[in-house]
Amino acid sequence: MSGLKYMLMFCSHARRIIRINLSVHLLLGFTVKPVNVSRQTSVDAAQAEKSEDSLLKWLLLLIPVTTFGLGTWQVKRRQWKLKLIEDLQKLTTADRFHCPRSDPMELKDLEYRRVKVRGRFDHSQELYILPRSPVDPEREAREAGRLSSSGETGANVITPFNCTDLGIKILVNRGYVPKKKISPDTRMKGQVTEEVELVGVVRLTEQRKPFVPQNNVEANRWFYRDLEAMAKVTGAEEIFLDVVLESTIPGGPIGGQTRVTLRNEHMQYILTWYGLCTATSYMWYTKFIKRIHI
Repeated sequence: MSGLKYMLMFCSHARRIIRINLSVHLLLGFTVKPVNVSRQTSVDAAQAEKSEDSLLKWLLLLIPVTTFGLGTWQVKRRQWKLKLIEDLQKLTTADRFHCPRSDPMELKDLEYRRVKVRGRFDHSQELYILPRSPVDPEREAREAGRLSSSGETGANVITPFNCTDLGIKILVNRGYVPKKKISPDTRMKGQVTEEVELVGVVRLTEQRKPFVPQNNVEANRWFYRDLEAMAKVTGAEEIFLDVVLESTIPGGPIGGQTRVTLRNEHMQYILTWYGLCTATSYMWYTKFIKRIHI
């Protein structure tokens, strides 16, 4: 019992000493800092957040890098398309002519090539593709693939042509006439019946574009070049030539109405991708480099 008594007295004395020391510290102006139990947990959380920010930083950098790559790819695609359009323009204006003799059907494999044929027109089966505007060769070279209009409209006159040298009937786009000249009676001088030699550019069938009306075969109103339907109506082969300007018959439709219709919208894509690259690069810089909150 005496040992327990001494122990209780010692504990009571120790508590009294602690209270005295605390009072002294308070009187002297010292503060007692409590122990922060969650300090280590906060440090760990900060390190984890920093690691996540670093991963997000490099993942988001992929956006401007990818858009820059796409923009550069479109630059190369545009260069390729312009070269292709230039090559096709050269084909349509080349001095060389293809004159197939052994197999006339090989004309189907010569799109945009110039060929020379001889024969007679069958004016009784004229077809009209409309509305059409006249082709300006220089303007076509500048704006190939774009949707544009000169303001003046008329029609292209498609006439069956009996080739005496090939022994077949083909379709020939004689060229452009204004609205007031669509009727054959208004251009009788150009309705020649004798045998002629002409040079034309081979064209293939044309797919109907969105919003373009269906061809009205009964009314002889054609809105796009459908070789299968045209051949069926006229009894011709599915071979189609655009007469060149030099083969225009005086008083008749104006030749040289070949349009190189290739889509060339790569500049729009270039501006889009490089614009996105610039915007996302700035956002990435202000977020992770300059540390501006946006």
